[in-house]
Amino acid sequence: MPSVYRLAMPALCLSLILPWAFSVNAADPAPAAAEKPADDKPAQRQPLPERSQEEASALERKVPAQEQQQLQAASETFLALWKPANTADPKGAVIIIPGAGETADWPQAIAPLRRKLPDAQWSSLSITLPDLQSDAIAPRVAEAPAAPKAAEPASKDSTTAQPIEQAAGGEADVADQVVAETGEEQAKADAERIYARIDAAIAYAEQQSARSIVILGHGTGAYWAARYLSEKQPSQVARLLMVAAQAPAKATPELAELTPTLKLPTADIFYMDKALDRNAALERMQASKRLKTSAFSQVALKALPDNKAEQEQLFRRVRGWLNPQSAD
Repeated sequence: MPSVYRLAMPALCLSLILPWAFSVNAADPAPAAAEKPADDKPAQRQPLPERSQEEASALERKVPAQEQQQLQAASETFLALWKPANTADPKGAVIIIPGAGETADWPQAIAPLRRKLPDAQWSSLSITLPDLQSDAIAPRVAEAPAAPKAAEPASKDSTTAQPIEQAAGGEADVADQVVAETGEEQAKADAERIYARIDAAIAYAEQQSARSIVILGHGTGAYWAARYLSEKQPSQVARLLMVAAQAPAKATPELAELTPTLKLPTADIFYMDKALDRNAALERMQASKRLKTSAFSQVALKALPDNKAEQEQLFRRVRGWLNPQSAD
């Protein structure tokens, strides 16, 4: 009888273990089902607004509502600040184009001019430019070649290492070419966005029955104004005024190549204190002298220690060029 018990004990234990194991396995699929399917894509992050859009929103909260105008350029809307001339017989409108990093109400040059020009019988329209997306695209910087190492004995792997290195170098060259082409395409897109905004500003000035339209560019805004007028040659614009003109990094053509081709009176106001600015202004003047038909003139200013006095000096020069009879 004891042998019978010994044979029955394993069967009894197995009958007790199997139901428990099945119950545990039956509970396991729940956590597995709760896992995230592998083909689910993560939520895409919304693109951040451009810096110029954020600054325009800040201006909308600061500038009086009656001065704000929302203009349409292609598929986008942008902020412009309009102040009509304080006279019953305005001479025209001045479209002010700020430079890189500046706003339509920038405290240097932009805001003082747009606010004071109406007292000089000129309406002012200061616009907002978009961010340059091409600035964020730069080709890979080539590293200097490493110093040659001492000759090493040939190995079995040397025959395969050379083709791999050549393939890696070829891929890097292709990547640089792709980046360069992308940068060129983006630079063209940037120019078209800026041109569309200047077009919209000119159209708005015409809607206000501006008798004469002058474009005033400050900093890199002067470059874009000159390039726009050189390429588009709009008949509505009568004159160009550049203040402290600068060219954007890697911009082509150079500003000195653009100014001589302009077929309208152009004034170039620059500050003589910095050698770099002085030399660039000299280059623009020399280029204009090579063409007999050039209507290019320059005004040199000195930076003043008092900012208010410096802004007043600039306004007087601008007013004197716009209204020669009122020059001091």
